[in-house]
Amino acid sequence: MAGVLRIINAAAKSAPRRLALASSSSCEREFSALVTPLEEFPGTPLTSPSAGSPSTVSSTTLPSGLTVVSEDSNIPCTISLTFPNAGSYSETLSEAGASLVNKYLSFKSGSGLSSAVITRNLQDDGATPFVTSSRYGASVGFTAAKEKAIRLIPLLATVNSFEKWDVRDAKKFAAIEVDEAMTSVQTVLSESLFSAAYGAQSAAGKAHYSSLSPTDEAIKTFRDRSYVLNGAVLAATGINDHAQFAAEVEYAFSESHIGNDPSSNGAQTPVFVGGETRVHAPSAGVTHLALAFPMESGSTALGQVAAACIDMMDGDGAVSGFATPLGGGRLIGAYAGPVSAANPPAVLDKICGILTGPAPTADMVERVKALAKAKAVFEMEDGSKNLAESMTNAMLENIPTEGKSLPTSIGAEYDAITAADVKKIFDGMKVQPAIASVGDIASVPYLGTIAPRFS
Repeated sequence: MAGVLRIINAAAKSAPRRLALASSSSCEREFSALVTPLEEFPGTPLTSPSAGSPSTVSSTTLPSGLTVVSEDSNIPCTISLTFPNAGSYSETLSEAGASLVNKYLSFKSGSGLSSAVITRNLQDDGATPFVTSSRYGASVGFTAAKEKAIRLIPLLATVNSFEKWDVRDAKKFAAIEVDEAMTSVQTVLSESLFSAAYGAQSAAGKAHYSSLSPTDEAIKTFRDRSYVLNGAVLAATGINDHAQFAAEVEYAFSESHIGNDPSSNGAQTPVFVGGETRVHAPSAGVTHLALAFPMESGSTALGQVAAACIDMMDGDGAVSGFATPLGGGRLIGAYAGPVSAANPPAVLDKICGILTGPAPTADMVERVKALAKAKAVFEMEDGSKNLAESMTNAMLENIPTEGKSLPTSIGAEYDAITAADVKKIFDGMKVQPAIASVGDIASVPYLGTIAPRFS
């Protein structure tokens, strides 16, 4: 190889300069072909591939309260801005439905730019935008080539001008989404379960897919209060220089609304009431059931492990566990469905037996931890958008990630879970549960007959 390099260097010194400039790209390709392993069978994996370097995560909290977190290896680049207080949980009673409408006001007219100009910039740079809204927050972002993505950051800092045509269209799209959501049994069951758990009029129990249409003023008030920098998280993948990136973000958002400290918003801890919601639809011919309990402490990883233990304790797949993410009002419990209309009593008996029986063994917890950790890592590697979401959740959950790879940090969260931690979650299920049922519920036992088993 040293002889090859000497030949190349000698040729370069003797060649005319204009030739070197004119054909620099071809020379680089030829040199690359000489110093890298040749593929005997093009398209097949190399027998001695170079080792990949794990990404590292860096984070900075700006004076505005915005946390900027990035990693340095992913391709392409996803930039996601999450507002943890912009979900339906943060709506007042007069703002019901405002969270969902504001989802459709992202990337709309503002800061002197029209919706058409914003859309054209995204399209011209090959960016794929996305917006989300849930019970516990809202996100807006895009995926693009890195050199394009950084240029588009100011579009995330747009201050909405609430043009009447934008608001009108947003209301229309939100109403369509509500109608579609109400045709999904799983969505209706989830909404019913939160209503049963916390009460239909509470912050945690009210519907995310509200049929109420908020006023224009309520929409604006909600956005002005919730879409603020203080407490928000901006996550980016594929960023090589975090310090420079954070400086660019700070400049781009220099005129954005900072908002109040989210810890001083006066939000009260939701009170679990353990009620019952029944949605009778006899034409369905089947029943969907869910029992839930409050999960007042513990990480998202712990909730996932406890829920997966419920799956394993069932054995035949008829019952599955679930745990809701961090936010106001966290639930853990079991779901069964679709169940034949005649079988709900037997299925509920099985669920109660699992949840009131012995806690998972240490061996079971270790097996579940390994599976849950592998699933979490695979989800992170399934696209840059998932990776950005995982980084955001890690920041919101205060998982130490600085200078580490995200899989390492998340993996440590799962590794730290013990059988005693899981037992504590199961012990917390010894209270009156919340129960929701949807479909042909004629044979579904009432809460009063189930509650004594958990006392």
